[in-house]
Amino acid sequence: MVTSRWTAAPAQTASLRRRGAVLERAILDAALDQLSTVGWNGLTMEGVAAGAQTGKAAVYRRWPSKEDLVADALRAGLPSFEAAPNLGSVRDDLLKLCRQARDAMYSRPGFALRSVIHECDNIQAERFHGVIIKGVVEPTIQLLREVIDRGIERGEVRADAANGYVVDAIPAMMMYRSKMCASEWNDHEIEEMVDQLMVPLLRPYGV
Repeated sequence: MVTSRWTAAPAQTASLRRRGAVLERAILDAALDQLSTVGWNGLTMEGVAAGAQTGKAAVYRRWPSKEDLVADALRAGLPSFEAAPNLGSVRDDLLKLCRQARDAMYSRPGFALRSVIHECDNIQAERFHGVIIKGVVEPTIQLLREVIDRGIERGEVRADAANGYVVDAIPAMMMYRSKMCASEWNDHEIEEMVDQLMVPLLRPYGV
């Protein structure tokens, strides 16, 4: 039996059709791509559907709003740090942790997250507050606390340095200079921050 290309095409299309988790992953990836290129304001459900090579209805069936889609895309895409560096000195540990944070900031999910933070209004930003806190802020602060606690045990860091103001210093500085000074946090800038800000801030009194 001879099959024409017109009758064979639907079978081929059906065999390539994505469903379930594979399709959802493609949609979430397309949302991150849109956020990192055109930003929050430029992202549309239609654009995400086109990027995922699917229909708009497939997107809306899973995510009824742009906010819902972006929240899930950020949760799925944000990198996670498995453990705090432990290289033998608080300076080396902070340098490695800051480089990891820099790489995360300038990854595709990092650009997407900053687009949301910078472009959303206050009401929209509340929708992503939990994602940002649980996915980025809390893990980073926990790792910083681990580095500082080990420094205290080694006698490199004074005991009262393990407080919220100190652990906030690095994330706050990196976000501020990235946004206000267009800093990309190259290795030299990270070394300056650690050597001129964090090491003196953590050093035991009288040393």
